[in-house]
This record gives sequence, structure tokens and C-alpha cells, in this order.
Amino acid sequence: MSFWLFRWLSSTTVVHVQPDGPEIRRQREERGYGLRGFAKAAHINHGYLSRIERGLRSPQPEVMARIARVLGCRIVDIQRQQTETNDERDDC
Repeated sequence: MSFWLFRWLSSTTVVHVQPDGPEIRRQREERGYGLRGFAKAAHINHGYLSRIERGLRSPQPEVMARIARVLGCRIVDIQRQQTETNDERDDC
């Protein structure tokens, strides 16, 4: 499976994959990590992690992989998916 932000499912449907910030935060806190300690373990800036959790930033796939590794889960477990058809994209 591609970890890129867009994934084609068929000729008429695209899935936009973005981080589920609240889920990342929930899992981080459930595992007893503070923001700074988790960011250090994932090798990312704590301010950047905060923006990801608040939905202000969409990290690169490599960053999502590091977050998932530290959480001990799969990347798809911390992603939010939205579906739209080609017709909806043509309106932009």
C-alpha cells in the first residue's frame, strides 16, 4: 500500500489520506508519552508534532511511519480517509 497522500481506488474515486491528529494524540497519551518525549522518540520537532495533532500540518509519509513505529501501530491506524469522486474534484 502506498503511504502517499493520494491513493487511487478506481477510475472514478480518489482517497485523500491525512493524519488523524486526535487519534495520534489519544494513542500517545494512552502510552504515557508527553508531547516532548514522544517527539524526541519519533525524531521530530515537538512543535511540529503539536501541529500534526491539531490538524494544522500533514506530515510526509516518512514522518507518519516514525510516529506509527513509536506508537507500535500501523500507519493506517492513525490516518483519516476522505473519499470524493472525479466529478467533485472537477469543481475546483
